[in-house]
Order: sequence, then structure tokens, then C-alpha cells
Amino acid sequence: MTIQPSQNVVDKTERRYFQRKKFRARLEVEWGSATLTGEVRDIGPRGLFVELTPPLWMGARFHGHLILKPPVKLECTVARVEPEAGFAVIFDVADENGKAQLEALLVSLPPA
Repeated sequence: MTIQPSQNVVDKTERRYFQRKKFRARLEVEWGSATLTGEVRDIGPRGLFVELTPPLWMGARFHGHLILKPPVKLECTVARVEPEAGFAVIFDVADENGKAQLEALLVSLPPA
């Protein structure tokens, strides 16, 4: 007798390439002519989660400024939405100085 996996089982496999670390900072979201301010709750080398309600929608693209000293400019795309909580984004850092600053930040954070 063979056992077949159920089609109704939800796959809970981690899809991130890098583990995120707990981190709190502000993220300014440039949205058209408006600037929205969200709170980052975790961050990784290519993604972060923004607490902002109402959240943006899946696939939305925006310029962001991670408020550090100096701020880090990000090109962001919404990858996942949690209603009433916020959204996960994948990002690219806009310049080399920002990349070095973000790498130093990630190294300084304790493991999750």
C-alpha cells in the first residue's frame, strides 16, 4: 500500500532565500505625490516587512527611504500582503554606499 500526499495540504516551506532579522526603523514610501511613513519590523539582504495600513497591493512598485544615518534609498516591489498589518517587499538598493551601509547593518543585528 502506498500513501499519496493530500492535494489539500498547504505547503509551509520557507520561500525566502535569506532569513530576515528583527529590526525596527521607519520607511518613507514615495507614492505618487504623497510620502507615506511605515514601520519596518524585520529586514534581510533583499527584503523587509512594512507595517502600514492600509497596505499597498501585490506587485505595487515604489521608491523607499530606509531612515538610517544617512537614509538608504530602495527600489521596492510588494511581494506579499497581510491585511490590517502591512506588506512584505523585495528591494534593490539604489547605490553602492547604501549597499555597504545595509550590509553593515545586517551584520550588526543579532540572529533571529
